[in-house]
Amino acid sequence: MSDQTQYNEDNIRSLDWKEHIRMRPGMYIGKLGDGSSADDGIYILVKEVLDNCIDEFAMGAGKTIEVTIKDKTVTVRDYGRGIPLGKVVDVVSKMNTGGKYDSKAFQKSVGLNGVGTKAVNALSDYFRVESVRDDKQKAAEFSAGNLVLEEDIIDTTKRKGTKVTFTPDETIFKNYKFRMEYVIRMVKNYCYLNNGLTIIFNGEKYFSENGLKDLLEETISVEDLEYPIIHLKEGDIEIALTHSKTQYSEEYHSFVNGQNTTQGGTHLAAYREAIVKTIREYYNKPFEASDVRKSIVTAISIKVMEPVFESQTKTKLGSTEIGSEPGMPSVRTFVNDFVKNKLDSYLHKNPETADALLRKILQAERERKELSGIRKLAKDRAKKANLHNKKLRDCRAHLTDTKNPRNLESTLFITEGDSASGSITKSRDVNTQAVFSLRGKPLNSYGMSKKIVYENEEFNLLQAALDIEDDMENLRYNNIVIATDADVDGMHIRLLLITFFLQFFPELIKEGHLYILQTPLFRVRNKKETIYCYSEDERKAAIEKLKPKPEITRFKGLGEISPDEFKNFIGETIRLDPVMMDKHTSVEQLLSFYMGKNTPDRQEFIINNLKVELDTIEAN
Repeated sequence: MSDQTQYNEDNIRSLDWKEHIRMRPGMYIGKLGDGSSADDGIYILVKEVLDNCIDEFAMGAGKTIEVTIKDKTVTVRDYGRGIPLGKVVDVVSKMNTGGKYDSKAFQKSVGLNGVGTKAVNALSDYFRVESVRDDKQKAAEFSAGNLVLEEDIIDTTKRKGTKVTFTPDETIFKNYKFRMEYVIRMVKNYCYLNNGLTIIFNGEKYFSENGLKDLLEETISVEDLEYPIIHLKEGDIEIALTHSKTQYSEEYHSFVNGQNTTQGGTHLAAYREAIVKTIREYYNKPFEASDVRKSIVTAISIKVMEPVFESQTKTKLGSTEIGSEPGMPSVRTFVNDFVKNKLDSYLHKNPETADALLRKILQAERERKELSGIRKLAKDRAKKANLHNKKLRDCRAHLTDTKNPRNLESTLFITEGDSASGSITKSRDVNTQAVFSLRGKPLNSYGMSKKIVYENEEFNLLQAALDIEDDMENLRYNNIVIATDADVDGMHIRLLLITFFLQFFPELIKEGHLYILQTPLFRVRNKKETIYCYSEDERKAAIEKLKPKPEITRFKGLGEISPDEFKNFIGETIRLDPVMMDKHTSVEQLLSFYMGKNTPDRQEFIINNLKVELDTIEAN
């Protein structure tokens, strides 16, 4: 008999609902993360609870939602119909149970599988649900999905609705931290998509008068508008669109039933096609699709019956039909007919906008033709470079998942020098982490045209590695991480790379794909324990903990960290700082101030901030 592992009836296990969610959380909430990325699990938990409140609002029940986040605990309160009191426990703890299976109770809902709140319950150290209706209240508490307290139904004077409070389990979400910017973005999106809805987040009120038009005004500055935002809405579809004066690639915001479908889907594919088709027919010219869509900034929202998403996190629509009733159009036909009729009519009624749009398309056409020769040479160079050098060490995710060019777990580390890239390459997860090695300092690209991206070898190869030449659709890595030394040169390289992305690909930053890798400055250890410290305060605390006289090492660069040690900093405990933009600051203003000529204003800014930093060091 062979020594192979035995496989029989004893190996077969049946998990209950909470065990399965806790063992395979990625099936329900995508990646776990620590809160540094907008699609990390802790935000999906918030979204799942909020989705139920939005569904109540969509059914005409409750115009206000209150959300608070304090000390890692989230509370969401709506004023909808309230969960039927006899089913409060079942709805949050029993699979295949919920109101979303009844299309009469919830029409065009985003949550149809009845899984979301159960996942929140199972993945929370503390979970409490309260429902109020008919002047009665029912509440229950759970821990890791286990019922620990079920209260009797009592009389109450509280307003009807549902209140959910939860604290994500730190054994699953390690070292997590809520970044309020991401929650605020989520809250604003809900308001843009639901006219009449008010969300109060940590005491601040959010409300939208103009839907997707407000979203675009938040996204693009007035100075950068090629023409006034076109805002069209009818029934179950709404669009807003314009073109940017300075942005090179396309930027899309897409939604289905109030859900931000960041990966697009059938509705976005139809929308992109419909824009080109309508504009070609309006001007009666066979424009290249890339010329029509170049620099476009737009948003689309549709509502469908019983949507089919490609995962529980609902980031990509898979539905091909608007609804299951006979005679209902396909998603493609529905979107195309709306855009054809409404956009064509708008352009006829607004000739100044039509003229500005035509000038933008013709400008894109001229630039494409001017760059065509350079682009071909650049692509050839990129192909040869990928064959003959080791600037890019790719990950296996792109070899095994050919259907989706962007694997949600994939990360590209941009490093400086051979030593740093060598350490990361040897310690990375080869399945999901890739490494791109820079040679020297990048060029300051502020104020330069797209031509420089093709002529500069480093920029050309980086663009090719990311596959973002025309738009973000084929972006190959979900996370782009700048990994440089924590010294003056490293900081300068960070700044130059951020300038490059802001100048030519600002959507990467707007959509939350760009990060800075935090690596330890010190290693403090004795014979029993090693502590890695990311700041002077952490170093002092480690010395205090490991006394007497531990060994202290100051890391001057990434190359000084051995591959075995580097595994600690790019694995589960990775620390990433997202690069974020103030939506009220235009890219041009930002780059002009920090990367333009050395003006008195910038000198004063540097002096004042340097003084604050020195005062802080002296205080410590």
